[in-house]
Amino acid sequence: MSKKIVVVTGSPRKKGNSFAMTEAFIQAAEAKGHTVTRFDAALKNVGGCRACETCFKTGKACSFDDDFNTIAPAILEADAVVFSMPVYWYSIPAQMKGVIDRLFSFVVGGKDIAGKECAVIACCEEDDMSVLDGVRVPIERSAALMKWKLVGEVLVPGVLNIGDIEKTDGCKQAAALAEKF
Repeated sequence: MSKKIVVVTGSPRKKGNSFAMTEAFIQAAEAKGHTVTRFDAALKNVGGCRACETCFKTGKACSFDDDFNTIAPAILEADAVVFSMPVYWYSIPAQMKGVIDRLFSFVVGGKDIAGKECAVIACCEEDDMSVLDGVRVPIERSAALMKWKLVGEVLVPGVLNIGDIEKTDGCKQAAALAEKF
């Protein structure tokens, strides 16, 4: 069964390691017949949540009009959401965090988003897998809160420079992730 998958990336490096894994995932997902819509959060204007709780009162997800209002409808319509990012300073990059924080609008706006599938693709410079906890744990907790099924995680340590991902099986793992949807 073909699915609508939204991929949200959090890296500003277009040729970076997380982008390479994202591309591998998208190619594999499209080859399986899925429709993939990609949003590169670092190349968009998405601010943080202002906790005004006026979500969807203006007909848009957020009363503060920025690029989240183009991402939100795609997420609402999607069967699955994949978050792909590098670890920045032991956590989710700010560009991605703005999108994740704004998922709050679905809850406040009373939107039924339960039942979606999701996954995370992440990489980090250090060889210590626990460094990826700063991304893994918030995504896992967010999925649980929204009643999304986490179908997979691709977590690759030890990559910093552009192209380092090619020294790992990260792209292969990302492509294999498409099989889980």
